[in-house]
Amino acid sequence: LTEVAGTIVSGMGGSLGFIATIIGLGAIFGQMIEHSGGAQSLANGMLRAFGDKRANWAMLLTGFLISIPVFLDVGVVILAPIIYALARRSGKSVLVYALPLLAGMAVTHAFVPPTPGPTYVAYALGAPLGYAILWGIAVGLPTAIITIPFCRWLGEKFHIDAPAVEEEEQPEESSESPKSLPSMGTILAILGGPILIIVIASFVESSIASGVPDFLETESAKEMIAKAEVAAGGKELGKKKIYDLALPALKREASMPQQVILFLGHPVIALLSATCLAMYVLGTRRGVKGNALMELATKSLGPAGIIILVTGAGGVFKQMLVKTKVGEALAEVLAQHGLPILLLAWVLTTIVRIAQGSATVAMVTGAALIGPILEASGTDWSVSQLSLITLAIAAGATGFGHVNDSGFWIVNRYFGMTERETLLTWTPVLTMISVVGLIITSLLWLVV
Repeated sequence: LTEVAGTIVSGMGGSLGFIATIIGLGAIFGQMIEHSGGAQSLANGMLRAFGDKRANWAMLLTGFLISIPVFLDVGVVILAPIIYALARRSGKSVLVYALPLLAGMAVTHAFVPPTPGPTYVAYALGAPLGYAILWGIAVGLPTAIITIPFCRWLGEKFHIDAPAVEEEEQPEESSESPKSLPSMGTILAILGGPILIIVIASFVESSIASGVPDFLETESAKEMIAKAEVAAGGKELGKKKIYDLALPALKREASMPQQVILFLGHPVIALLSATCLAMYVLGTRRGVKGNALMELATKSLGPAGIIILVTGAGGVFKQMLVKTKVGEALAEVLAQHGLPILLLAWVLTTIVRIAQGSATVAMVTGAALIGPILEASGTDWSVSQLSLITLAIAAGATGFGHVNDSGFWIVNRYFGMTERETLLTWTPVLTMISVVGLIITSLLWLVV
């Protein structure tokens, strides 16, 4: 009993040092994209590129890209008027265009960092964020594309008319004219910049890490490990702890260009730089200055608060499982049954998702359950395997969305469906994303 409170503090602190910063910066970044009309600009640019006949593809890619900085519910509010206009122009169901947009957003929200859920899972499992991004795109984009025919079929089966013009709920800053919107190229550059530098830094770190085995043979490394073992009460360090000691030492000895890339490519620095750039390009240069800019940034942190607390609670949950050795007990039981780790991660997360609704909470809880099992397994997991386990958790957190999910009601409200229609359209799309994502992840597992 005397150790419980301390475990809560260490679990909360260990999780939030990195995640709270990422979520806070990401929220401000997304607010600048939203306020400037960047989402509308991206959607309009995609529609010009694909044309009205392939507008569902344009909406899929728009959803996939815009959900990187913008939460799903906010994205729906911003882009709903574009969906309505497409439906009126074509005479087709709103769902023909809405479901691909939502599928793209749901995939990115769950599969591709730096959105909160997969970022936390990758961090908790020890997967480098650059690798998690690459694997997330490799699994997420094909998954989203595979859903297109299914979305179209459902959209044609359930005909939902666009609301009359006066009934539309316009986004807060809808007064901007198309000419005043930032260019599509500007938005793509601001979105892609931090992701690109994070990925490059991950490859540089991997090249440095390849020298760990040779470094461990040196006298300085042996002395460093001996001191760490003494500090740990004479306990022999595991492979992961030795690796975690050796890598920073090698980074300090890296060349100056490598150190610069590692600095700029750290997720916190990359996102901080992108947020500052977005505030200048999409805020200051467009006339939003001083207190107005501060108010925008402050406003964005409201929705981020609950996510930060949830991820902190997930860290507490994981720390409690580790401290009480529940993770080791689970690992022993599962080893006897031979359940594949990907399937286990998917099943556990899916159960949490169905029970409480939130995809982010499901991912945080899934990571808390799987993390101790991975540590207790004794297996030397590669960064690619850890990234794929992250994606199995993401897939489990996506499917089977129903009435206890806030996203269910956002979709229901903005696209004029009954509860039955939402359950027969949105829920199957999410479930298909979940199952297809697990299948693609499992196939990639065979080759890593």
